[in-house]
Amino acid sequence: MPAAPVSAAEEKPVRTSSFRPNLKTHFLTTFVVLTNVLGNFFLSWGLKHQSVELGISPLHYIRAIFSPAVLLGTTLLVFWLLSRMALLGWADLSYVLPVTSIGYVFTVLIGRYFFGEQVSWQRWLGTLLIVVGMILVGLTLPNTTVRRQEQIG
Repeated sequence: MPAAPVSAAEEKPVRTSSFRPNLKTHFLTTFVVLTNVLGNFFLSWGLKHQSVELGISPLHYIRAIFSPAVLLGTTLLVFWLLSRMALLGWADLSYVLPVTSIGYVFTVLIGRYFFGEQVSWQRWLGTLLIVVGMILVGLTLPNTTVRRQEQIG
C-alpha cells in the first residue's frame, strides 16, 4: 500500500545549524547571475546600436531581433531562465532570490561604466541597500522543509 500524500500542514520547517551550499549550487548560482547580467547587457547594447530607430514598423523589430548582439542577449537570457528554474528546483527560494540579486548591482555598474548612464544618488543608495539586504539574508540560517514520509512496515 503506497504512502499517503503529505499535506502542507504536515510539513515542518527545520532549522539547520549551518548551511553550506554544495559546489553545484555555487556554480549554478554564478551561472544564473552571469547569464542574466550578460544577457541584459548584450540585449541593451544591441538595441542601442541599431542603424535605425525602432518605431511602429514591425520590420525594424524583426531586424533587431536577428542582429548578433540582440540574438546573443536573448540566447543568454533563455539560458538564464532555464538555469534559474533548475536552481529553484534544488535550492531554497529564500536563498536563490537574495543571492542572485547581486546581478542588479552588476547591472547598475555596467550601465554606469559601459553605457555611460548617469546614476543618481538614489539609485546608488538603492544598490547599496540591495547589497546590505543580500548580506543580511546570507548571514541568516535558511529554513528548509522536510516532508515526513510514512514508512510501510
